Amino acid sequence: MQNPVIVCLDLEGVLVPEIWVNFAIKTGIEELKITTREMPDYDALMTRRLSILDQHKLTLADIQAVIDAMGPLEGAAEFIAWLRERTQVIILSDTFYEFALPLMRQLGYPTIFCNQLEIGPNGRIVNYKLRQPNQKKHAVAALKHLNFRVMAAGDAYNDTAMLGEAHAGFFFCPPDHLPKEFPQFPVTKTYPELQQQLVRAGGLRG
Repeated sequence: MQNPVIVCLDLEGVLVPEIWVNFAIKTGIEELKITTREMPDYDALMTRRLSILDQHKLTLADIQAVIDAMGPLEGAAEFIAWLRERTQVIILSDTFYEFALPLMRQLGYPTIFCNQLEIGPNGRIVNYKLRQPNQKKHAVAALKHLNFRVMAAGDAYNDTAMLGEAHAGFFFCPPDHLPKEFPQFPVTKTYPELQQQLVRAGGLRG
């Protein structure tokens, strides 16, 4: 008998648009368009982002206003619903609860593990707190230790450890350079393609 299946998904770029990219477009700050799709060092990336926010005197409320106007990627809510009819789903993201909750509502409140922000009295983001370093990989390893069969999908550098730790890992709409660096992960570009891969790898019903 096969162990029960859990699917772990990245959030931004897989289920919702990139929050920082949308905020960069809204504010016109080009430097904020850089994400983990281009920059593998997450700590350096967040330090850079917080410096830019401080320089421009931007607050959490400014970012949340942009998030409130965002929605899931086309087909994402239906994809989550399809998965949850067949197995359990956990979103593993390096975003923050303060960013994610409005988007979770639009996806039907799936379980999400992510990080937290430290907000100053003036509403500015002064720091961030990782739940734990490399939390995506550790979460998958813990689920495996609990005798789950884990499948995962992501689109960026910070997903590759998760994909490698899972029993089956897949890229979803990654930038062109990533599959060349990590050819071991099959590339999917639509939700039906990802569904087919998950069915084949995990024994889910189609």
